Amino acid sequence: MAMSDVRHLSVSIARNAELVYEFLSDPANFPKWASGLGTLSRVDGLWVAQTPDGPMQVRFSERNPFGVLDHWVAPQPEVQIYIPLRVVANGEGCELIFTLFRRPGMVQEKFEADAEWVKRDLNAAKGLLEAG
Repeated sequence: MAMSDVRHLSVSIARNAELVYEFLSDPANFPKWASGLGTLSRVDGLWVAQTPDGPMQVRFSERNPFGVLDHWVAPQPEVQIYIPLRVVANGEGCELIFTLFRRPGMVQEKFEADAEWVKRDLNAAKGLLEAG
């Protein structure tokens, strides 16, 4: 399988990494900043997002001491999109780092639009966390 084009998008957050991770690791908080997931609810023990592309199952990584917030979105039962996300300490603040992979068949314009969307969401997380 060929490697995908990738973008590493990040934002600096002037809040302690542990506090940022504690907030972001709760799936119930994702809709407060991750607009791509729309609304998020529990259905039969699973997380389901109501996205612009329809309902999608979402699986989140277990809480961990490493700042890993990876999650997987399933637009179809046999398809899972891996979304790496990390909180990395940076002095008294932290970095929130999102890795965006270009999916097979995705045109460049869509990839660029997705990157802009991710930037908006990362900035929304920053604003929310720094305000509160």
